[in-house]
Amino acid sequence: MSPKAPPKLQTNKPKAKASSEYTAKQITVLEGLEPVRKRPGMYIGNTAEAGLHHLVWEVVDNGIDEAMAGFCNLIIVTLTPDGMISVEDNGRGIPVEIHPQTKVSALETVLTKLHAGGKFGEGGYKVSGGLHGVGVSVVNALAEHMRAEVKRDGKLWVQEYKRGKPTSKVKAIKPARGTGTTIIFKPDPQIFTTLEFKLKLILNHLRQQAYLTKGVKIVILDERDRKNKTSYTFYFEGGIASYVRYLNHTKEPKHDNVFYVQKEIDDTVVEIALQYVDEFNETTLAFANNIHNTEGGMHVAGFKTALTRTLNNFARSKNILKEKDENLTGDDILEGLTSVISVKLKNPQFEGQTKSKLGNAEIKSIVDTVMSEYFGIYLEEHPRDAENIIRK
Repeated sequence: MSPKAPPKLQTNKPKAKASSEYTAKQITVLEGLEPVRKRPGMYIGNTAEAGLHHLVWEVVDNGIDEAMAGFCNLIIVTLTPDGMISVEDNGRGIPVEIHPQTKVSALETVLTKLHAGGKFGEGGYKVSGGLHGVGVSVVNALAEHMRAEVKRDGKLWVQEYKRGKPTSKVKAIKPARGTGTTIIFKPDPQIFTTLEFKLKLILNHLRQQAYLTKGVKIVILDERDRKNKTSYTFYFEGGIASYVRYLNHTKEPKHDNVFYVQKEIDDTVVEIALQYVDEFNETTLAFANNIHNTEGGMHVAGFKTALTRTLNNFARSKNILKEKDENLTGDDILEGLTSVISVKLKNPQFEGQTKSKLGNAEIKSIVDTVMSEYFGIYLEEHPRDAENIIRK
Protein backbone atom coordinates (compact mmCIF):
# COMPACT_ATOMS: atom_id res chain seq x y z
CA MET A 1 0.00 0.00 0.00
CA SER A 2 1.60 3.27 -1.10
CA PRO A 3 1.80 6.10 1.45
CA LYS A 4 -0.65 8.96 1.09
CA ALA A 5 0.69 12.17 -0.34
CA PRO A 6 0.76 15.01 2.22
CA PRO A 7 -2.09 17.49 1.85
CA LYS A 8 -1.24 20.60 -0.13
CA LEU A 9 -0.99 23.85 1.75
CA GLN A 10 -3.74 26.27 0.81
CA THR A 11 -2.37 29.41 -0.72
CA ASN A 12 -5.65 31.23 -1.23
CA LYS A 13 -5.91 32.92 2.19
CA PRO A 14 -9.18 34.61 3.10
CA LYS A 15 -9.27 38.17 1.84
CA ALA A 16 -8.17 40.58 4.61
CA LYS A 17 -10.43 43.39 5.64
CA ALA A 18 -9.01 46.89 5.25
CA SER A 19 -8.89 47.40 9.04
CA SER A 20 -6.59 44.39 9.59
CA GLU A 21 -3.83 45.90 7.44
CA TYR A 22 -0.40 45.40 9.08
CA THR A 23 2.34 47.64 7.75
CA ALA A 24 4.99 49.95 9.22
CA LYS A 25 2.22 52.49 9.81
CA GLN A 26 0.71 50.18 12.45
CA ILE A 27 3.90 50.14 14.55
CA THR A 28 3.37 52.62 17.38
CA VAL A 29 6.44 54.29 18.86
CA LEU A 30 5.88 55.84 22.27
CA GLU A 31 8.24 58.72 22.96
CA GLY A 32 9.69 59.84 26.30
CA LEU A 33 7.36 59.03 29.17
CA GLU A 34 4.35 58.10 27.00
CA PRO A 35 4.79 54.35 27.72
CA VAL A 36 4.27 55.05 31.44
CA ARG A 37 1.02 56.93 30.87
CA LYS A 38 -0.16 54.25 28.43
CA ARG A 39 0.61 51.29 30.75
CA PRO A 40 1.08 52.68 34.29
CA GLY A 41 0.50 49.27 35.89
CA MET A 42 3.78 47.99 34.39
CA TYR A 43 5.69 50.58 36.42
CA ILE A 44 3.76 51.05 39.68
CA GLY A 45 1.67 47.87 39.97
CA ASN A 46 -1.80 49.43 39.63
CA THR A 47 -3.63 52.76 39.48
CA ALA A 48 -5.51 52.27 42.78
CA GLU A 49 -4.33 52.85 46.36
CA ALA A 50 -1.14 50.76 46.13
CA GLY A 51 0.05 52.48 42.93
CA LEU A 52 -0.77 55.94 44.29
CA HIS A 53 1.42 55.33 47.37
CA HIS A 54 4.13 53.75 45.23
CA LEU A 55 4.74 57.26 43.83
CA VAL A 56 5.69 58.42 47.33
CA TRP A 57 8.02 55.44 47.88
CA GLU A 58 9.82 56.13 44.58
CA VAL A 59 10.60 59.74 45.52
CA VAL A 60 11.55 58.86 49.12
CA ASP A 61 13.89 56.15 47.74
CA ASN A 62 16.07 58.87 46.20
CA GLY A 63 16.64 60.40 49.63
CA ILE A 64 17.23 56.95 51.17
CA ASP A 65 19.82 56.20 48.47
CA GLU A 66 21.58 59.47 49.34
CA ALA A 67 21.45 58.46 53.04
CA MET A 68 22.88 54.97 52.30
CA ALA A 69 25.68 56.69 50.38
CA GLY A 70 26.38 58.86 53.44
CA PHE A 71 25.21 62.22 52.02
CA CYS A 72 21.79 62.69 53.62
CA ASN A 73 20.46 62.51 57.18
CA LEU A 74 17.06 64.22 56.87
CA ILE A 75 13.98 63.48 54.73
CA ILE A 76 10.77 65.49 55.15
CA VAL A 77 7.50 64.25 53.62
CA THR A 78 4.62 66.74 53.62
CA LEU A 79 0.98 66.09 52.70
CA THR A 80 -0.48 69.44 51.65
CA PRO A 81 -4.10 70.71 51.76
CA ASP A 82 -4.32 70.86 47.94
CA GLY A 83 -3.66 67.12 47.46
CA MET A 84 0.04 67.46 46.69
CA ILE A 85 2.96 65.65 48.30
CA SER A 86 6.35 67.23 48.94
CA VAL A 87 9.47 65.11 49.57
CA GLU A 88 12.55 67.05 50.64
CA ASP A 89 16.02 65.68 51.41
CA ASN A 90 19.33 67.27 52.37
CA GLY A 91 21.42 65.10 50.04
CA ARG A 92 23.75 66.36 47.35
CA GLY A 93 20.97 67.65 45.08
CA ILE A 94 20.31 66.26 41.59
CA PRO A 95 22.94 67.75 39.21
CA VAL A 96 21.65 70.66 37.10
CA GLU A 97 24.44 71.17 34.55
CA ILE A 98 23.90 70.22 30.89
CA HIS A 99 24.08 66.48 30.32
CA PRO A 100 26.58 65.63 27.53
CA GLN A 101 24.33 62.99 25.94
CA THR A 102 20.88 64.61 26.12
CA LYS A 103 22.05 68.25 25.73
CA VAL A 104 19.57 69.37 28.42
CA SER A 105 19.98 69.79 32.18
CA ALA A 106 20.83 66.59 34.09
CA LEU A 107 17.80 67.36 36.30
CA GLU A 108 15.48 67.41 33.28
CA THR A 109 17.15 64.24 31.97
CA VAL A 110 16.53 62.36 35.23
CA LEU A 111 12.92 63.53 35.42
CA THR A 112 11.91 63.00 31.79
CA LYS A 113 13.89 59.95 30.61
CA LEU A 114 13.27 56.37 31.65
CA HIS A 115 16.41 54.52 32.78
CA ALA A 116 18.34 57.71 33.50
CA GLY A 117 19.98 58.14 36.89
CA GLY A 118 23.10 57.69 38.99
CA LYS A 119 22.47 53.99 39.55
CA PHE A 120 23.88 52.37 36.42
CA GLY A 121 27.48 53.46 35.95
CA GLU A 122 30.35 53.82 38.39
CA GLY A 123 30.54 56.67 40.89
CA GLY A 124 26.85 57.46 41.36
CA TYR A 125 25.69 55.00 44.00
CA LYS A 126 27.50 52.04 45.53
CA VAL A 127 24.16 50.51 46.50
CA SER A 128 20.64 51.73 45.85
CA GLY A 129 17.04 50.67 46.18
CA GLY A 130 15.88 52.39 42.99
CA LEU A 131 17.68 50.03 40.65
CA HIS A 132 16.19 50.64 37.28
CA GLY A 133 16.39 54.44 37.23
CA VAL A 134 12.67 54.71 36.43
CA GLY A 135 11.56 56.06 39.83
CA VAL A 136 11.18 59.82 39.69
CA SER A 137 10.58 59.96 35.93
CA VAL A 138 7.63 57.59 36.40
CA VAL A 139 6.25 59.82 39.17
CA ASN A 140 6.63 62.80 36.83
CA ALA A 141 4.79 60.98 34.03
CA LEU A 142 1.86 60.14 36.32
CA ALA A 143 1.65 63.57 37.98
CA GLU A 144 -0.77 66.23 36.82
CA HIS A 145 1.79 68.76 38.03
CA MET A 146 5.31 68.48 39.41
CA ARG A 147 7.92 70.92 40.64
CA ALA A 148 11.57 70.08 41.27
CA GLU A 149 13.69 72.31 43.50
CA VAL A 150 17.42 71.69 43.85
CA LYS A 151 19.81 73.44 46.23
CA ARG A 152 23.25 73.22 44.70
CA ASP A 153 26.23 75.43 43.88
CA GLY A 154 24.90 78.18 46.18
CA LYS A 155 21.62 78.56 44.27
CA LEU A 156 18.04 77.28 44.26
CA TRP A 157 17.29 75.72 40.87
CA VAL A 158 13.68 75.09 39.80
CA GLN A 159 11.84 73.34 36.98
CA GLU A 160 8.12 72.62 36.60
CA TYR A 161 6.37 69.89 34.59
CA LYS A 162 2.88 68.96 33.47
CA ARG A 163 2.12 65.27 32.93
CA GLY A 164 5.82 64.54 32.48
CA LYS A 165 6.65 67.41 30.12
CA PRO A 166 8.70 70.42 31.24
CA THR A 167 6.83 73.73 31.11
CA SER A 168 10.06 75.73 31.43
CA LYS A 169 13.83 75.28 31.44
CA VAL A 170 15.82 74.67 34.63
CA LYS A 171 16.66 78.06 36.10
CA ALA A 172 18.26 79.47 39.25
CA ILE A 173 15.75 81.71 41.04
CA LYS A 174 17.67 82.81 44.16
CA PRO A 175 20.73 82.13 46.32
CA ALA A 176 20.49 79.10 48.64
CA ARG A 177 22.58 77.59 51.41
CA GLY A 178 23.31 73.89 51.68
CA THR A 179 22.32 71.16 49.25
CA GLY A 180 19.30 68.95 48.65
CA THR A 181 16.36 68.07 46.44
CA THR A 182 12.63 68.75 46.90
CA ILE A 183 10.08 67.04 44.65
CA ILE A 184 6.49 68.32 44.88
CA PHE A 185 3.85 66.48 42.86
CA LYS A 186 0.10 66.05 42.42
CA PRO A 187 -1.06 62.65 41.15
CA ASP A 188 -3.00 62.81 37.88
CA PRO A 189 -6.78 62.20 38.26
CA GLN A 190 -6.77 60.99 34.63
CA ILE A 191 -4.61 58.03 35.78
CA PHE A 192 -5.60 57.15 39.35
CA THR A 193 -8.89 55.77 40.64
CA THR A 194 -8.21 57.31 44.08
CA LEU A 195 -6.24 60.43 45.05
CA GLU A 196 -6.48 59.96 48.83
CA PHE A 197 -3.18 59.32 50.58
CA LYS A 198 -3.50 57.09 53.67
CA LEU A 199 -1.42 58.42 56.56
CA LYS A 200 -1.18 55.01 58.26
CA LEU A 201 0.27 53.41 55.11
CA ILE A 202 2.82 56.21 54.77
CA LEU A 203 3.82 56.03 58.45
CA ASN A 204 4.28 52.24 58.36
CA HIS A 205 6.45 52.33 55.24
CA LEU A 206 8.60 55.25 56.37
CA ARG A 207 9.05 53.81 59.88
CA GLN A 208 10.42 50.67 58.22
CA GLN A 209 12.79 52.72 56.04
CA ALA A 210 14.06 54.60 59.11
CA TYR A 211 14.81 51.31 60.92
CA LEU A 212 16.67 50.04 57.86
CA THR A 213 18.74 53.22 57.46
CA LYS A 214 20.52 53.93 60.73
CA GLY A 215 21.01 57.60 61.48
CA VAL A 216 18.51 59.07 58.99
CA LYS A 217 15.69 61.18 60.41
CA ILE A 218 12.38 60.95 58.53
CA VAL A 219 9.74 63.58 59.32
CA ILE A 220 6.12 63.27 58.12
CA LEU A 221 3.95 66.40 58.20
CA ASP A 222 0.21 66.00 57.59
CA GLU A 223 -1.06 69.49 56.80
CA ARG A 224 -4.22 68.46 54.93
CA ASP A 225 -6.42 69.72 57.76
CA ARG A 226 -5.28 73.32 58.23
CA LYS A 227 -6.74 73.49 61.76
CA ASN A 228 -5.32 70.18 62.94
CA LYS A 229 -1.82 69.69 61.53
CA THR A 230 0.12 66.66 62.78
CA SER A 231 3.78 65.66 62.60
CA TYR A 232 5.69 62.40 63.15
CA THR A 233 9.44 61.80 63.39
CA PHE A 234 11.29 58.50 62.96
CA TYR A 235 14.95 58.17 63.92
CA PHE A 236 16.51 54.89 65.07
CA GLU A 237 20.18 54.80 66.02
CA GLY A 238 19.82 51.08 66.79
CA GLY A 239 18.77 50.19 63.24
CA ILE A 240 17.17 46.78 62.81
CA ALA A 241 17.88 45.75 66.44
CA SER A 242 15.40 48.51 67.35
CA TYR A 243 13.09 47.13 64.65
CA VAL A 244 13.07 43.66 66.27
CA ARG A 245 12.26 45.22 69.65
CA TYR A 246 9.43 47.16 68.02
CA LEU A 247 8.03 44.00 66.38
CA ASN A 248 8.16 42.23 69.77
CA HIS A 249 6.91 45.07 71.97
CA THR A 250 3.58 43.32 72.70
CA LYS A 251 5.15 39.85 73.08
CA GLU A 252 7.06 38.08 75.85
CA PRO A 253 10.76 37.66 74.90
CA LYS A 254 12.52 34.40 75.80
CA HIS A 255 15.83 36.27 76.24
CA ASP A 256 16.70 39.89 77.04
CA ASN A 257 19.55 40.60 74.63
CA VAL A 258 18.59 41.05 70.98
CA PHE A 259 21.23 39.42 68.78
CA TYR A 260 22.59 41.99 66.31
CA VAL A 261 25.44 41.99 63.81
CA GLN A 262 26.55 44.29 60.99
CA LYS A 263 29.45 43.16 58.83
CA GLU A 264 30.79 44.06 55.38
CA ILE A 265 32.27 41.35 53.14
CA ASP A 266 33.29 41.96 49.50
CA ASP A 267 31.33 45.26 49.23
CA THR A 268 28.22 43.57 50.66
CA VAL A 269 26.84 44.76 54.00
CA VAL A 270 25.00 42.14 56.04
CA GLU A 271 22.84 43.25 58.97
CA ILE A 272 20.93 40.70 61.08
CA ALA A 273 18.89 41.03 64.28
CA LEU A 274 16.83 38.37 66.07
CA GLN A 275 15.01 37.59 69.28
CA TYR A 276 12.87 34.63 70.33
CA VAL A 277 9.45 35.13 71.95
CA ASP A 278 7.08 32.89 73.86
CA GLU A 279 4.91 32.12 70.81
CA PHE A 280 4.76 29.53 68.04
CA ASN A 281 4.66 31.82 65.01
CA GLU A 282 7.74 32.94 63.10
CA THR A 283 8.23 36.52 61.87
CA THR A 284 11.10 36.96 59.41
CA LEU A 285 11.44 40.18 57.42
CA ALA A 286 14.01 40.25 54.63
CA PHE A 287 15.34 43.29 52.77
CA ALA A 288 17.83 43.92 49.98
CA ASN A 289 18.90 47.56 49.53
CA ASN A 290 15.92 48.52 51.74
CA ILE A 291 13.45 46.76 49.42
CA HIS A 292 11.18 44.35 51.29
CA ASN A 293 11.57 40.85 49.79
CA THR A 294 8.24 39.31 50.74
CA GLU A 295 9.24 35.94 49.26
CA GLY A 296 12.69 35.93 50.88
CA GLY A 297 15.54 34.69 48.71
CA MET A 298 19.17 33.69 49.02
CA HIS A 299 19.87 35.89 52.07
CA VAL A 300 17.07 34.15 54.00
CA ALA A 301 18.28 30.70 52.91
CA GLY A 302 21.81 31.48 54.16
CA PHE A 303 20.47 32.87 57.43
CA LYS A 304 18.25 29.86 58.23
CA THR A 305 20.94 27.32 57.33
CA ALA A 306 23.47 29.05 59.61
CA LEU A 307 20.95 29.53 62.45
CA THR A 308 20.03 25.82 62.48
CA ARG A 309 23.62 24.60 62.26
CA THR A 310 24.97 27.04 64.88
CA LEU A 311 22.26 26.24 67.45
CA ASN A 312 22.74 22.48 66.99
CA ASN A 313 26.55 22.75 67.28
CA PHE A 314 26.24 24.85 70.44
CA ALA A 315 23.63 22.54 72.00
CA ARG A 316 25.91 19.53 71.34
CA SER A 317 29.04 21.25 72.67
CA LYS A 318 27.26 22.18 75.94
CA ASN A 319 25.62 18.75 76.23
CA ILE A 320 22.15 20.32 76.15
CA LEU A 321 21.47 17.94 73.25
CA LYS A 322 22.62 14.46 74.33
CA GLU A 323 24.20 11.91 72.00
CA LYS A 324 20.92 9.98 71.73
CA ASP A 325 18.91 13.15 70.91
CA GLU A 326 18.15 14.07 67.32
CA ASN A 327 19.26 17.41 65.96
CA LEU A 328 16.86 20.33 66.12
CA THR A 329 15.17 20.69 62.73
CA GLY A 330 14.75 23.89 60.75
CA ASP A 331 11.06 23.96 61.74
CA ASP A 332 11.95 23.61 65.45
CA ILE A 333 14.34 26.52 65.24
CA LEU A 334 11.88 28.89 63.55
CA GLU A 335 9.28 28.53 66.31
CA GLY A 336 8.83 31.87 68.09
CA LEU A 337 11.59 33.56 66.06
CA THR A 338 11.44 37.26 65.20
CA SER A 339 14.22 38.23 62.80
CA VAL A 340 15.15 40.97 60.37
CA ILE A 341 17.74 40.29 57.64
CA SER A 342 18.98 43.27 55.66
CA VAL A 343 21.64 43.13 52.95
CA LYS A 344 23.05 45.97 50.90
CA LEU A 345 24.81 44.94 47.70
CA LYS A 346 26.00 46.41 44.41
CA ASN A 347 24.07 44.44 41.80
CA PRO A 348 21.00 42.79 43.30
CA GLN A 349 19.16 40.33 41.07
CA PHE A 350 15.48 40.24 41.91
CA GLU A 351 13.07 37.61 40.71
CA GLY A 352 10.00 39.32 39.29
CA GLN A 353 9.19 42.97 38.61
CA THR A 354 8.02 43.50 42.20
CA LYS A 355 11.47 42.61 43.63
CA SER A 356 9.85 40.15 46.06
CA LYS A 357 12.72 37.60 46.02
CA LEU A 358 16.51 38.07 45.98
CA GLY A 359 18.26 35.72 43.58
CA ASN A 360 22.02 36.45 43.99
CA ALA A 361 23.56 33.02 44.69
CA GLU A 362 26.71 34.46 46.31
CA ILE A 363 24.64 36.14 49.05
CA LYS A 364 23.71 32.79 50.58
CA SER A 365 27.30 31.95 51.58
CA ILE A 366 28.10 35.53 52.68
CA VAL A 367 25.10 35.64 55.05
CA ASP A 368 25.84 32.07 56.23
CA THR A 369 29.44 33.06 57.07
CA VAL A 370 28.46 36.21 59.01
CA MET A 371 25.60 34.53 60.87
CA SER A 372 27.58 31.41 61.83
CA GLU A 373 30.54 33.34 63.21
CA TYR A 374 28.74 36.10 65.12
CA PHE A 375 25.75 34.11 66.37
CA GLY A 376 28.20 31.50 67.71
CA ILE A 377 30.03 34.27 69.61
CA TYR A 378 26.69 35.64 70.90
CA LEU A 379 25.68 32.21 72.28
CA GLU A 380 29.05 31.82 74.07
CA GLU A 381 28.90 35.34 75.54
CA HIS A 382 25.25 35.07 76.66
CA PRO A 383 24.96 31.53 78.09
CA ARG A 384 21.62 32.17 79.83
CA ASP A 385 20.09 33.60 76.64
CA ALA A 386 21.54 30.66 74.69
CA GLU A 387 20.00 28.10 77.02
CA ASN A 388 16.61 29.84 76.95
CA ILE A 389 16.68 29.84 73.12
CA ILE A 390 17.51 26.14 72.91
CA ARG A 391 14.97 25.19 75.61
CA LYS A 392 12.40 27.09 73.54
